[in-house]
Amino acid sequence: MHGRNRDEYGESFRCLHCRLDVSMSAPGTAHRNHCPNCLSSKHVDRSCPGDRASTCHARMEPIAIAVRGDGEWVIIHRCVGCGGLGSNRAAGDDNALALTRLAVTVIRHLGSPLRIPLAAPLE
Repeated sequence: MHGRNRDEYGESFRCLHCRLDVSMSAPGTAHRNHCPNCLSSKHVDRSCPGDRASTCHARMEPIAIAVRGDGEWVIIHRCVGCGGLGSNRAAGDDNALALTRLAVTVIRHLGSPLRIPLAAPLE
């Protein structure tokens, strides 16, 4: 996460948000760059997962969950530095409670499509 490849910088990184030391190896993804604890990431990729070509390097906050057609969960991140958006496959060791909270938060902020104004009371 801190460089172009694992060989240059080791097998782990420190989360910019919760400061957890995170292994680069993760079940379900070949290019881990998010924390399994708080789901925060670092803006390291520019065009495709694993390219490590971004020059921004600011923290990316998790803002949403998307679900692919095959049921795979994807974490959507927004960069706090440049505002760019990115996505990361959820990994098998990601905090299930953090993933669920993120999904519920997104649904809660969508508003309720069932909100119907009540008619004036009959007199």
